[in-house]
Amino acid sequence: MSKQYLYVTTAIPYVNGAPHIGHAMDYMLADIWARYQRQQGKQVRFQVGTDEHGNKIAAKAAEQGVEPKAYADTMYATFENFIKKLGVEYTDFIRTTDIHHEAAVQYIWQRLQPYIYKGSYEGWYCVGCESFVTDKEATDNNGVCPDHNQPYQRLSEENYYFKLSEFGPKIKEAIERRRFDIVPTFRKNEILALLDSGLTDVSISRPRKNLSWGIPVPGDPEQVMYVWIDALSNYITVLGYPDKSEWEAYWPADIQVIGKDIMRFHAAIWPAMLMALELPLPKCLLVHGFVNVGGAKMSKTVGNVIDPVQIIDEYGVDAFRYFFSRHIPTLEDGDFTWEKFESAYNGELANDLGNLVSRVAKMVLNYQAGVVGDELQAEHDTGPYRDAMDSLQFNKALDELWVTVRSLNQYLENVKPWEIAKNLGKDQDAEEHIGEILAHSVGTLNQIAYMIMPFLPSTAATILATFKDGVVREQPAIMFPKKTLHVPESK
Repeated sequence: MSKQYLYVTTAIPYVNGAPHIGHAMDYMLADIWARYQRQQGKQVRFQVGTDEHGNKIAAKAAEQGVEPKAYADTMYATFENFIKKLGVEYTDFIRTTDIHHEAAVQYIWQRLQPYIYKGSYEGWYCVGCESFVTDKEATDNNGVCPDHNQPYQRLSEENYYFKLSEFGPKIKEAIERRRFDIVPTFRKNEILALLDSGLTDVSISRPRKNLSWGIPVPGDPEQVMYVWIDALSNYITVLGYPDKSEWEAYWPADIQVIGKDIMRFHAAIWPAMLMALELPLPKCLLVHGFVNVGGAKMSKTVGNVIDPVQIIDEYGVDAFRYFFSRHIPTLEDGDFTWEKFESAYNGELANDLGNLVSRVAKMVLNYQAGVVGDELQAEHDTGPYRDAMDSLQFNKALDELWVTVRSLNQYLENVKPWEIAKNLGKDQDAEEHIGEILAHSVGTLNQIAYMIMPFLPSTAATILATFKDGVVREQPAIMFPKKTLHVPESK
């Protein structure tokens, strides 16, 4: 029997900056998967949250002259509103400052104790990543973090360490036996290569004098837990681990959605923690790529950062979800330009789909007094669509769906119901023929609505409402009003 209780997670972002496209990709991809599974009758827990500890948060709070918790309270609301603006239907929102989470993380630390030891460390540290890097990595990057464009710092500290090195072979075995899968395959191969090179033990605490804003290490008030031990634990603490039994119905996670920049933490440290806790590993990591702009990496310095809120305000949330789920490959890097976006909006959403719904509704009203007919016929093969959804290639699923959209447009062009309608009232065959055409068209649109629902929930609801109960009561409003090519002004 297949599992009825499913669980999907997203990476929890630091609250030291505004939500960006990468966060939107996490939430949107997870939401697509969750909605699709709910259509299959599954009960889905869907976690989102915010990572609120660490020096970056403390520094931002200091800049604003407030306490870290007060700053986090403000930014938490910003992320919560952003997620809702994306039309995401999550079930659980966790903050790493939640009382239950903090207590659960201290319990987790104690459970990990057999794999923890104290030692001194001197090495290169990136404030932006909040992590140490090897001497080789620092040299290869010319002493500058490529993700944050700032120099590494040389630090010498006495910290607690987690024996990550003990878990490499076990993680590799779990991946190779598909107990812990990583999608896409080329990302999995990257991790396997990392495991083959050997994992090194990792620092999991910092001295309180260097990191004051975080969860204290149990039994050692001079040490504060390192942000990754704190943050990664959220995936189980949000379910109620360890003291609320319902967590067991949902763990292990079926899908954990992350960006490629944090893959090592989720494919090495996280499974090692779970193994040490004697808990099952997540079934699959879905690793998505980055969104570039005109072939270049987004950069505040360059000034090419795309604001997702700006796009949603200008074009609507379904238009945003459509472009970034179809024209940005689910499993690889993608590219955004305003020209590409508006071409997809006007050509595919406004013309292919919006105009199609409007045409069919108008013909039902004009030719059949709003009554569709006895049966809604649709016999299109949805196998390729389902295969793409099940293999987590959501962009390909929309490609398959658009084959049906364009096929229905072509069908209407071929049978020309407007020509047949000229004989209505004169020819019984004309009435039967046009009835069959429109019943087939409405049936196909209802099928399209069902398949598009995980991606464009509002659009799907509009289509289904337009033809509800086989009756068109009024001409629907234009779904995607065409727009003139322009670049919205920066806010």
